[in-house]
Amino acid sequence: MRGKVVGTILRSRAVVSRQPLSRTHICAAVTVAKSSSPAQNSRRTFSSSFRRLYEPKAEITAEGLELSPPQAVTGGKRTVLPNFWLRDNCRCTKCVNQDTLQRNFNTFAIPSDIHPTKVEANKENVTVQFPASQLTPPLPPYTTGSDNHTSTYPWPFLSFYLTSNARGHENDQISLWGSEAGSRPPTISFPRVMASDQGVADLTAMIKEFGFCFVKDTPHDDPDVTRQLLERIAFIRVTHYGGFYDFTPDLAMADTAYTNLALPAHTDTTYFTDPAGLQAFHLLEHKAAPPPSEEKEAASSAAGEAAEGGKSLLVDGFNAARILKEEDPRAYEILSSVRLPWHASGNEGITIAPDKLYPVLELNEDTGELHRVRWNNDDRGVVPFGGKYSPSEWYEAARKWDGILRRKSSELWVQLEPGKPLIFDNWRVLHGRSAFSGIRRICGGYINRDDFISRWRNTNYPRSEVLPRVTG
Repeated sequence: MRGKVVGTILRSRAVVSRQPLSRTHICAAVTVAKSSSPAQNSRRTFSSSFRRLYEPKAEITAEGLELSPPQAVTGGKRTVLPNFWLRDNCRCTKCVNQDTLQRNFNTFAIPSDIHPTKVEANKENVTVQFPASQLTPPLPPYTTGSDNHTSTYPWPFLSFYLTSNARGHENDQISLWGSEAGSRPPTISFPRVMASDQGVADLTAMIKEFGFCFVKDTPHDDPDVTRQLLERIAFIRVTHYGGFYDFTPDLAMADTAYTNLALPAHTDTTYFTDPAGLQAFHLLEHKAAPPPSEEKEAASSAAGEAAEGGKSLLVDGFNAARILKEEDPRAYEILSSVRLPWHASGNEGITIAPDKLYPVLELNEDTGELHRVRWNNDDRGVVPFGGKYSPSEWYEAARKWDGILRRKSSELWVQLEPGKPLIFDNWRVLHGRSAFSGIRRICGGYINRDDFISRWRNTNYPRSEVLPRVTG
C-alpha cells in the first residue's frame, strides 16, 4: 500500500468498485502524505500468501507433468502441464536474455513430442531435465532449446497455471463520481511530482482511480515546464495536431477546440484506432482582447472582449455508463454493440479513421466490463444499416446516453487557472467547456495509454511483481 491519502478512506485495491462515491469519498484536494518508508517499500503488492499443507509431487506422464503443489489450491483447472509448453516457458539464463527479458531460442526447433527424462520436486520448485536432440541449428543468435537442458520452475508459477488459464492485468480500484467531485478534486503538488518517482506514483494512481488529477503550484511563465511535467509520466504523443501544444483560439487547425465556442462532453481522438490515453490542459493566460486598430478591427472578432467564461466540463463516462445500464439495459446493449465510423477530415490532406468501426461503449472481451468510452458526436460518421439494431434504435439509445451526460448530477464544472494543470484519462473521462470571450492561451498534450499504464505500474508496484503480469 502506498502512502496514506489524507481525507480519503483507504480501500482494498484488489476489487474494482463500480459504486458511485459519496462526497466524503472524493479525494480532497488530494494532499498526499509522505510515506514513512522508501518508495520501493510502500508499493502495492499483487502477491498472495499460501499455507504449506502438502508434500510436493511431480510425475512424468504421456501428456505432461502431473503436479501436486505444496500449497493448498482451490478452483483447479488442471493437474497436468504439457511438456512442450513447459519447455517453451523455461526462464533460465540460457533461454531468456536477462538484459531484454526476451526468449532466446527458437521455439519451433523443439521437437513437438519432447518428453522429460527426469523430474525432481521440492517445496520451492520443480526441476525438469529434457533430452538431447539432433536438430538442424536455427540461425544465430538462437539456440535449439533442446540439448540436455535442465529447466527449473518455481511453484508459484506452476500453481498459477494449474488454477488459471492466463494472467490478467491489474484490477485496481476505480472510484466513480459525479458533480460532487468538484468540492474535493484529486490534487497533487508540482514539486512532489518532479521530486521523485513516489510523486509520479501518487499522480498516476489518482488518475487511474478517479480518472483525473490537478497538479497545483505548477510554474506557468514558461509552457515548457508543463511539457516537463507530462514527460514525468511518459512521452508526449505526436498527432496531426503536432506534439506538445501551445495555442490560442485562432482555428490554426480545423477543429472546434481551436475556437471560443462551447463544447459538449466528449472524448478526444475517437478517430484513432488507439485513442489518446491521457490528455492535459494548462491554462496559461485568459485576458481581454486588446482594442482593435482600424485596419485589424474586421479581422478579429475577439478584439475588445472581456475575459469571461471558458469553464471546463468533466464527466465520468464510466459512471454515466453505469447509470445507463441500470436505467435502460437495452440502450447500454445497443451502444456497446453497434459499431460506428469515426473520422478527422477537417484539415487539408488529412482523412483519419480507425482500422475498423467501434461502438460508443467498448467492452473487455474477456470480462464484459466497460473498457473504453469513445464518444464525440461531432466526429461520428453515418450510423450503419444491416446490423442487429436499426439506426432508429441506435439514435434512441444515444439520446438516452446524451441525456445522462448532460444531467447536473453528472457534470463537474471547474475553472482552469494558471499554475494548476488538469490531466485526465481520455478513455474514461469526457471533457467539454463553456463558451468564452477574450483570449485564452492553453498548453498541453496527449500521452499514450500503454505508456501511462506502464509508468503507473512500475512506480506503484515492485518490478519483481510487475514482470509476471506482463510476461505470463
